[in-house]
Amino acid sequence: MAKAVFHKGQRVFVKPVGTWALIETVMPQWVKGVEEPLKVTYECGLGRDFQAHELVAEETESKATDLVETEKWRILRAPNRWRQGGDVRLGATGTFPIVVTDEQDWGGWRVPTAEYDRDPGRIELQAKVIANAQKMMRVCRELTHIAADHAMECPPALLELAAQADAVLASIYEANDSAPIAAE
Repeated sequence: MAKAVFHKGQRVFVKPVGTWALIETVMPQWVKGVEEPLKVTYECGLGRDFQAHELVAEETESKATDLVETEKWRILRAPNRWRQGGDVRLGATGTFPIVVTDEQDWGGWRVPTAEYDRDPGRIELQAKVIANAQKMMRVCRELTHIAADHAMECPPALLELAAQADAVLASIYEANDSAPIAAE
């Protein structure tokens, strides 16, 4: 049995098409003798009917996106497509330079082959730190929540670590983007 998840006139993001649309018609499929529809599809004016799992409702709240929960970064080794003359060569270590990117391979942190060749160990470490930064942020956030919830039972060393984790998260989520970043 199915129930309608969206309603007529609701603005939704249509995942297969990659665009926003308004639901024009809610179309339940009924079967004789059954009180609820077997399936509900939605007409959005895009050429075909869509099911609920293909649509995402627009958020009415002005909630900031938490990158820690929504993005997953990974290390990808790929040839540098922008080399002159189409020269796609491996680095001195026998691997392609590193690219840290999200699951759709959009954006990311790319390393030129020459920079990778100069110090591959340092670049490998930086790539691993960047790729795992969101996991570390999640650990910091959980540590601060646990320390706040159980402040009386926590040892002082753990409270100090929680304070440091809170300071790290505050510096990441700080709204003042115009301030220069100090080198440590």
